[in-house]
Formats: sequence, C-alpha cells, structure tokens
Amino acid sequence: MIEKMIMLNSIEDVKNFVNIASSKDYEIDLNSGKYTVDAKSIMGIFSLDLTKPLKVTIQSDDENFLKEIEPYIYTKTK
Repeated sequence: MIEKMIMLNSIEDVKNFVNIASSKDYEIDLNSGKYTVDAKSIMGIFSLDLTKPLKVTIQSDDENFLKEIEPYIYTKTK
C-alpha cells in the first residue's frame, strides 16, 4: 500500500487522473477529511473539496503509478 498527497487543480487534471487510475487493476482511493471515494469515479472526485490536497491510497506497490501521477503529487512550497 502506498499513500501520497495530490492536488487536482482543474477539471482537466481530474479527467487525466481518473484515466490513469482507471487503467489500473487494483483499488485506488482518494480521501478528503472524513470522505473517501473511488479514484476511478469522476463523480466521486467532484464530490470532494478540491481546494485542498487529497490523500491517494494505492492498494499496490506499483511505483509506475507514482511516476504517472507525478504532476499531481502535492509538495508544500513557502
């Protein structure tokens, strides 16, 4: 299992992220506060607060997935 923080800043980001997640055969969840949704569900993602970072939980050790979602990985900048 892998957990990372991501930011989806636009509708296009959400669509691209869902396409990447949907191509995988393992479970991927997004968490915002007390809400958790399937990362392969575009409607589920739009029900979350996209103004804040989301925690993605990958039920795999697939490092390639992390490379594919690298543009969305959240890093704090001051």
